[in-house]
Amino acid sequence: MAEKQYEEFKARFEAEQTDRLGLMVSHAFEEDPKRVGFTFARYGFVAQMFSGFSSVLEVGCGDGQISRVVRQAVGSLTAVDFDDQFVADAQEKMNPKWPITYSQHDILTDPVNGIFDGAYSLDVLEHIDKLNEGLFVRNIAKSLTDDGSLIIGMPSLESQVYASPVSKAGHINCKTQDDLTSFLKGYFHNVFPFGMNDSTLHTGYGGMCHYLLALCVRPKR
Repeated sequence: MAEKQYEEFKARFEAEQTDRLGLMVSHAFEEDPKRVGFTFARYGFVAQMFSGFSSVLEVGCGDGQISRVVRQAVGSLTAVDFDDQFVADAQEKMNPKWPITYSQHDILTDPVNGIFDGAYSLDVLEHIDKLNEGLFVRNIAKSLTDDGSLIIGMPSLESQVYASPVSKAGHINCKTQDDLTSFLKGYFHNVFPFGMNDSTLHTGYGGMCHYLLALCVRPKR
């Protein structure tokens, strides 16, 4: 190669020692590459908020590829999803350099075993039937320490006019920022709302947010 410092990259690629994208990330990168960048930004927010936490739980990890962004900032990461195919893909592609414990688990059935300093769930709550949303949050909170934190991320209700038909089919429980904050205050003593448009985080008017993030602190017992 023209520049010698890149020869190692080529050798690793040819030896199939480089990581491959997972099921979900590969599809997103093929259909809408910029969306992958937006997703990385959401995980980057979690990583920054939970930096230094000793034990963190992800609920709804999908193929687990971007979970590594959070793993880089915390002591350990347990990632669960109810879909066995996604979990198998995540386990197959896990890089030992960034160990993550992946397992199949339905959070609507029972809490995840273990106690965690923090938990997060991105792009999941909007897929949960409103009748089960309380159970969803309660079961996550049961695995947190008394002063633990939860981050919930989801598309805003206002954003759905721009959503694709495929997204709309699964988004059965989108909320406004006020509704999300009010809902989560039923389960946590403190809830701090944030918004994100594309990859830009802000604390402005909730109705202008394409994506909602809520940092919840100290679960109510």
